[in-house]
Amino acid sequence: MNFWKGSLAILLLGCGTNAPAGASPAANGPAEPLVIQQQGSFAVGETVSQAPGTFVNNAPTTQGQSFHGDHLYAFYQVPVRRRALPIVMLHGAYVSGRSWETTPDGREGFQTIFLRRRFPVYLVDQPRRGRAGASMVATAIEPTPNDQLFFDQFRFGAWPNYFDGVQAARGPEAMDQFFRSLTPNTGPYDAQVIARAMAALFDRTGPAILFSHSQGGEPGWLTAIKSANVKAVVAIEPGSGFVFPKSELPPEMPSVAGTLKPQAVSAEDFAKLTRIPIVIYYGDNIPTSPTAERGRDNWRVRLAMAKLWVAAINRHGGDARVVHLPEIGIRGNTHFMMSDLNNVQIADQISRFLAEKKLDRED
Repeated sequence: MNFWKGSLAILLLGCGTNAPAGASPAANGPAEPLVIQQQGSFAVGETVSQAPGTFVNNAPTTQGQSFHGDHLYAFYQVPVRRRALPIVMLHGAYVSGRSWETTPDGREGFQTIFLRRRFPVYLVDQPRRGRAGASMVATAIEPTPNDQLFFDQFRFGAWPNYFDGVQAARGPEAMDQFFRSLTPNTGPYDAQVIARAMAALFDRTGPAILFSHSQGGEPGWLTAIKSANVKAVVAIEPGSGFVFPKSELPPEMPSVAGTLKPQAVSAEDFAKLTRIPIVIYYGDNIPTSPTAERGRDNWRVRLAMAKLWVAAINRHGGDARVVHLPEIGIRGNTHFMMSDLNNVQIADQISRFLAEKKLDRED
C-alpha cells in the first residue's frame, strides 16, 4: 500500500537543514521549512485471540470476546520530493520510537534530520512497548528504581559523573527528559514476535532501509531474514542477538554485566543477511580489555561480538562493516548517538554510507 499519494502539505520549522543526503548543516543555522506531503499512523502485525462462549451485551464477561494484541505501532511522515526508499526506525530496550524524535535537550533527532534529507520515515513502537502495549502474554510491571543503572549502562559516565568529553547533553533538565523517555515492557520481550510484526510492516512499506538501535539489533536481523523488502540495515550499537550459522557459533563472551551468547540460525537464513549492505556503529568509552566497571565492560563484549559477526557475514560473501567511531576520530558518543550533541555528524556518516550503496536515490 502506498501511503504518500496525497495532497496534504505541512510546514514544520526547526533546527536543521534541507541539505543533500551527505551534507552537514551549519551549527545553529537558520531553519528552512520542512514540507510534509503526508503523515499518519497505523498498527500492523497483530494477533487476535478469541474467548469461547457467547458475548452477552447486557451482562458482559470475557466469554465470546476477542482481544487484539502483539501488533506494532508505526507513525510515518513523507516529505515532498521524497527519496525512493523509506527509513524504518526500530528502538532498543526500555525506550520507544520516541528515542528517534526530539533529543532530551530539544534538538532535532534522527526522525527530523532524515526527513530533511527527504527520506520518508517510519517510527516504530515494537509489540509490548509504548503505543503498542497490548500484549498477548501477561507480565508484572514494577516501579523499580533504575535511573542510575541506565546512566552507567548507556555510557553517559559513571554516576554521578559524566565522562570527559562525552557528547551527551548535560544538565538536570535534559537528564530528566531522558529518564522520562524510558518505558517498560508490557509483556515478555520476544524477538520473534517483534520480527514478525516488523516483517508485516515492511510488507506495507515495500522496499525500505532499516535503522535499529541496541536491543533492536536481534529483531532487526530477524526482520531482514523474514522480509526481502529490507534493502539495508544501519545498526546503532546492537547489544545482543547476534545470529550465526548453527555450525559457526563463536564462544560465549563473559563480562561483569553478564555473559553475551550468540544466537543460532540456519545457514539458509544467515545467507539472506549476506545479500544486503549492513553497517554497525559503536561509540566511545568502550574498553578493549576486561574492566570492573559494569557499564563499560557490558559493551566491550558487544563490540567484540559485532566484529566476529561482521567477519562471518563477509566470509560468506556479504557486505558488512563495523564503524567504531573513535577509530575514525569521532569521540565522546554514548549509546544514544542519534540524540548526542553531534548527532548531525553521525547522520552525515550514515548518509555517506547510504549514498555509497546507492540507497538515497530519488523517487
